[in-house]
Amino acid sequence: MEFEKAPYEAHPARCQAVNTQGQCRNLGLELDDGTRANFCLAHGGARIRYVEQKKSLRNYQLTLARWKLKLDEKADAEGLKSLRDEIAILRICLEERLNRCTDGMDLILNSQAISSMVLNIERVVSSCHKLEGSMGHLLDKQAVLQFAQVVIGIITKSLGEDTDRINHIADEILQTVGRIGGLDD
Repeated sequence: MEFEKAPYEAHPARCQAVNTQGQCRNLGLELDDGTRANFCLAHGGARIRYVEQKKSLRNYQLTLARWKLKLDEKADAEGLKSLRDEIAILRICLEERLNRCTDGMDLILNSQAISSMVLNIERVVSSCHKLEGSMGHLLDKQAVLQFAQVVIGIITKSLGEDTDRINHIADEILQTVGRIGGLDD
């Protein structure tokens, strides 16, 4: 660990921390992009570097800009315990395979590979769903119904004595929740 001293007192990249002797005399820690953090290694610069690196980290470091753009469009991974990047990559591959088919014959010739890719996507989506469910990222049927009841309670409180409107709104909410969440079964 080496600290870089500021070459002069008013240097713009000087550490912003203050100690008993005044402003720290070190330079802010150099970040990966060549800029400097507001603080040196001794005053939290390493933490700033870590946060910056974590912001730009994805499970796959794609070098081609178009792949990176497509991945960003299709994935919304928030943590390392997510299969969303993998799903996005499989979908990009399927999309590329389908885009190469120019006619029905190409589609038939590629049907085996397309079918295999669809099955792989289904398998990874299923695994992702199980993983997110075990991590508490999904609402189960009971939680969705409880939420609907809370919403109905708020509406009831707001509308007061208008029971016909309240019943109509409650029925609409429960029917919609049942349709969207597949709660009818």
